Amino acid sequence: MYRTKTCGELTIKNVGEEVELAGWIQKIRDLGGMIFIDLRDEFGITQIVIHDEKLQEEVKEYTTESCIHINGKVVERSSKNNKIPTGEIEVEASKIEVLGKCKNVLPFEINTDQEVREDLRLEYRFLDLRNEKLHKNILLRSEIIKTIRNKMDELGFTEIQTPILANSSPEGARDYLVPSRLNPGEFYALPQAPQQFKQLLMVGGFNKYYQIAPCFRDEDPRADRAPGEFYQLDFEMSFATQEDVFNVIEEVVPYTFEKFTNWKVDKGPFVRIPYKEAMEKYGIDKPDLRNPLIIQDVTKLFENSDFNAFKGKTVKAIVVPNGAEQGRKFFDKMGEFATTEEVGAKGLAWTKFEQSGEVTGGIAKFITPDIKEKLEKEYDVKPNSSIFFIADEFEKAQKIAGLVRIELGKRLALLEKDVYRFCFIVDFPMYELSDEGTIDFSHNPFSMPQGELDALENKDPLEILAYQYDLVCNGYEMASGAVRNHNPEIMVKAFEIAGYSEEEVKNRFGALYNAFQYGTPPHAGAAPGLDRMVMLIANSQNIREIIAFPKNKKARDLLMRAPSKVSEQQLKDVHIKLDLE
Repeated sequence: MYRTKTCGELTIKNVGEEVELAGWIQKIRDLGGMIFIDLRDEFGITQIVIHDEKLQEEVKEYTTESCIHINGKVVERSSKNNKIPTGEIEVEASKIEVLGKCKNVLPFEINTDQEVREDLRLEYRFLDLRNEKLHKNILLRSEIIKTIRNKMDELGFTEIQTPILANSSPEGARDYLVPSRLNPGEFYALPQAPQQFKQLLMVGGFNKYYQIAPCFRDEDPRADRAPGEFYQLDFEMSFATQEDVFNVIEEVVPYTFEKFTNWKVDKGPFVRIPYKEAMEKYGIDKPDLRNPLIIQDVTKLFENSDFNAFKGKTVKAIVVPNGAEQGRKFFDKMGEFATTEEVGAKGLAWTKFEQSGEVTGGIAKFITPDIKEKLEKEYDVKPNSSIFFIADEFEKAQKIAGLVRIELGKRLALLEKDVYRFCFIVDFPMYELSDEGTIDFSHNPFSMPQGELDALENKDPLEILAYQYDLVCNGYEMASGAVRNHNPEIMVKAFEIAGYSEEEVKNRFGALYNAFQYGTPPHAGAAPGLDRMVMLIANSQNIREIIAFPKNKKARDLLMRAPSKVSEQQLKDVHIKLDLE
């Protein structure tokens, strides 16, 4: 036994006890007559005091972050530290043993406010994980997963694991391919999601399935999206409707959030916003409801305007209460933001409605008395407000207005604090136009179209809505799901509209196509993103801060040095020849 107590549990009640502790040296302080060590483990910090001269000579050779074992007696501290739970006591060491020596020079300081380059932290992740904040995030992740499992079990779901080596399937991103040694020239694909498997489980007669599922997608990383792999709470239910899925999410998600935060948490039923409305009011399908700003369409208002930049364009407006208090520099900076390559606006028009009722600044001269009156009566523009205008083609104007709304919320500190706001985005379009002008699935290809076969046969594909939905929290997409298509006839027609022949459907989705011939129950489900849920609960701005061993912004694992080159023999074993020219 290396320890009888942990570094975080000793209190004044333990004074007089002989204890053994083990942990890492966080700090050494040599005060001449005595030496102090701050000993740290996962549970806290205990101060060790060394009086013995022989021990002191040994300790002088120690380095911080070395792993040590100590024997000693708990004594009351003469100078107490009320900042830590063990601050009333210290341990007087009688024996110290080095269990694992640390190099003299660390690549970076472990517990410090000093900024450390992320790639260096990832290269030495085993050291970075000793950082208190990061370490707590990983422990928090463990507790969240445990809570979710207990709740899903309580709701009658059965945990079932699905394969990692699967088939290639068009689910919105590039597949990771795995060559087969036993089947030359053929490949597995790592699953982008357990989509087909969970539907097959419903065909197999399971009532409610779930798992904490690993998913693999060859996508570019973002601050809120881990490259390569991520985890989700994947669940599916037989004989279920959209409402049944919403009820489960509204039960599990707030329960989990409330357990691990003191912020205010929305409870069900969550606000439901049709996709079209979300794009009109927020310019994005994952709106942050903490931001009170709303986008309004003022195109008709400027139909006869002399302002050339608005002619023939969709014009969106964002009214900012008390915005007239901002100086010219603020408006110029917002204009600079809007015209960045990322946002893509040609310009950002604005004006102020002063407290006096006068219209000033920006495009004030184009705000005629008639337009001013309508803005005040129909668009609720009050004195001391400012208005930002975005003019462009319809979809682009929506997108730009959405980004401007988000930026205004940040710069003006308008976001409601210490709260989690949830909403469901519903009624997604079944199809969209691809960049090449062809009809493509806009969301999950296995979703049930609203109106079913009749809609597929008689409506314009771009007007067909699907039983698809997203859960959004504070501007992040946190879950995605759908009522599934369980009818083979509807399945074939849905894919036919997207350019797939029945033969292709049979070849690419043979298991589902075949299973649907044998009495498939209606079913529905969703998949809240576990990484993003933990990130939100931990109030982290970077998803890599809640993953033990993440990849960097270029999808590289700097610790394990992956991806990496392999030997010629390994390539021969799986019948691969590289052509890098």
